[in-house]
Amino acid sequence: MTGSAKAPDKLLLVEGRDDESVILHIRRRSEVSVSFAILDKGGVNNVIAAIFSEINAPQRKSVGIVVDANDDIMLRWRSVSDRLRTAGVAPPDRPDVSGTIIPGGHGKPRVGVWLMPDNRSPGELEDFVLRMVPESDPVWPLSKRYIAGIPENTRKFSSGKILKAELHAWLATRENPGPMGSAVAKRDLQIDGDLCRTFIDWLERLFG
Repeated sequence: MTGSAKAPDKLLLVEGRDDESVILHIRRRSEVSVSFAILDKGGVNNVIAAIFSEINAPQRKSVGIVVDANDDIMLRWRSVSDRLRTAGVAPPDRPDVSGTIIPGGHGKPRVGVWLMPDNRSPGELEDFVLRMVPESDPVWPLSKRYIAGIPENTRKFSSGKILKAELHAWLATRENPGPMGSAVAKRDLQIDGDLCRTFIDWLERLFG
């Protein structure tokens, strides 16, 4: 999106490379029928700051926003909502648990918001990906046990990041360990669970 490159008419804004990679491989594996560009903004504050300009870009048809809820989902929702209003878009009072879709019109594109992990809970991308771990995976309980066995005084992660540590311990046991997006591509992570299917449906409704 630099130089003379044409700006995409359908754009998904994400916080970082992990978000971009996970969503890209979910889209490829699910054979989502709609096309859209994914733009890594390098942090949630940059995503929120870009909302005004991206919504008001010429010829823009749809804009999606994927950000982590973190510790307070309503605080994050208010931050996104306030910025949407400055861009001339009227968001609902609360996020839709199926993924928020705000119809376009009056010169504005359709806008979608997804708060990781599930539009209702505090958390982040890793909490979404955790639900893609196969329920019968024999290594998952061992990964949890490994993290639990690390003495608290030697841990470099906070208590709020235990699930994230468990997930990355599990990822390290794959045949070719790599980031979350690679695990989606290699089918170590499942995309047919309820949450992932809801996310895929949101993408199709937003960019269809």
